[in-house]
Amino acid sequence: MAEQKVVLVTGGSRGIGAATAVLAAAQGWTVAVNYVTHSDAADQVVQQIQAMGGNAMAVQADVSIEAEVMRMFAELDTKLGRLSGLVNNAGVVDMPARVEGMTVARLERMWSTNITSSFVCAREAVKRMSTKHGGAGGSIVNLSSAATRIGSPGQYVDYAASKAAIETFTMGLAKEVAQEGIRVNAVRPGIIDTDIHASGGLPDRAANVGPLVPMHRAGTATEVAQAVVWLLSDAASYTTGSMLDVTGGR
Repeated sequence: MAEQKVVLVTGGSRGIGAATAVLAAAQGWTVAVNYVTHSDAADQVVQQIQAMGGNAMAVQADVSIEAEVMRMFAELDTKLGRLSGLVNNAGVVDMPARVEGMTVARLERMWSTNITSSFVCAREAVKRMSTKHGGAGGSIVNLSSAATRIGSPGQYVDYAASKAAIETFTMGLAKEVAQEGIRVNAVRPGIIDTDIHASGGLPDRAANVGPLVPMHRAGTATEVAQAVVWLLSDAASYTTGSMLDVTGGR
């Protein structure tokens, strides 16, 4: 029997993270569903996976806090075994604002959640996956955004900048660990119909902007998850350091 493949999906209780967790489980991964506060939502994802005959567990941690990341990885080591996949999906937006109106507190929250958390989670994943550390290799998929190409003026320039940092991080880390059995890629979603728009003060954004996309609609979380899970899989064995657009042509 093949050894189980274990993947951690940060921010896995809702939206793209939840869709990724379910699809990964359907393709044979044992899934750790990370959440910060929405335990009920995380439990629902786990129950959905278990009802499909898959394996999953929910694990609470604020990935912007190093000590909580360390605790989470220690828990996964004990309960699930060696990690072979990581999806750095956790991220935040803020209320629409121009740069001149952005506070340092806002920026620090954006950087710690969208950038630092991905670095720290990837750091711990590499320690477990790298052949240099006795691992069997693995795959890391980071969530970027089409905002890196657009800049999100007048709304989320800080968010766009944080995702641009993720793309540079993806390219650099991919080259750093390419000879250690680890692939590192990023998915760049466009306008996707998830709750993140409401948390950024624009609950109707997907409905309003979707018709302006070349495909004339917003995407779904599952459509993004398909790309993420492909990059996790052995089907993408020669793909690393890549940015995969899931944007409907935007």
